[in-house]
Amino acid sequence: MTNLQGKVALVTGGSRGLGEFIAEAFVKAGAKVYISSRKAAVCDAIAAELSAHGQCISLPFDLGDSSGIEALTGALKERETRLDILVNNAGATWGAPLEDFPEVGWDRVMDLNVKSVFFLTQKLLPLLRTAATAVDPARIINIGSIAGTHIGRGGTNYSYVASKAAVHHVTRMLAAQLGADNITVNALAPGPFETKMMEFALNDPATRERIEQSIPLGRVGGADDIAGVALFLCDRAAAYISGAIIPLDGGAAAAR
Repeated sequence: MTNLQGKVALVTGGSRGLGEFIAEAFVKAGAKVYISSRKAAVCDAIAAELSAHGQCISLPFDLGDSSGIEALTGALKERETRLDILVNNAGATWGAPLEDFPEVGWDRVMDLNVKSVFFLTQKLLPLLRTAATAVDPARIINIGSIAGTHIGRGGTNYSYVASKAAVHHVTRMLAAQLGADNITVNALAPGPFETKMMEFALNDPATRERIEQSIPLGRVGGADDIAGVALFLCDRAAAYISGAIIPLDGGAAAAR
């Protein structure tokens, strides 16, 4: 396992789903991990649970607007002088027929999935630069989606797919600009995973079977599948990787 002893990490959206999977892996690898999410009680409970394996601190804020981004940045800077790893995972989705898709469903998703990624990264650059060295860069991992690279049939989550495509492009832009500061920036592009966001589909046996049959590896992703890649990106072995969009979909997009 990657050794993250002495590292400080922040995982947004860290109280459930992919963020929780990554946060748990980082804690077990020895990092001091801060998790943030909108629901304080849930964030506090997960931090307490993960603290059984190491250090995990809850910093609950809503990153859907600038005040939440400023508040989280301030809270972290009160506690730390450096940040080795930033995982921008907080996100939302919204589905509605094209004719009925509401403006709030566009704005809420784009603000949280894209705007918060950019501006939280911007605000935390001083801490990331302090941690970064040529031998051991600071790491930024953005959570995109395979939906940001390939559009499936019948979807109505218009703002979500647009937001994740934007995350991929912002990742490449930041990678090009922050390399000189010894900061790597990469994105993970997950397909279907065992998360609360996918429950609506995976809890239906027929839908689950259809999804699994569309994946060459024959299954949806689990905690270890994303945690392992996130750990790798924080390892010395990945210090020369930046600007990559890594698909985590069991080969589904490649098979289309």
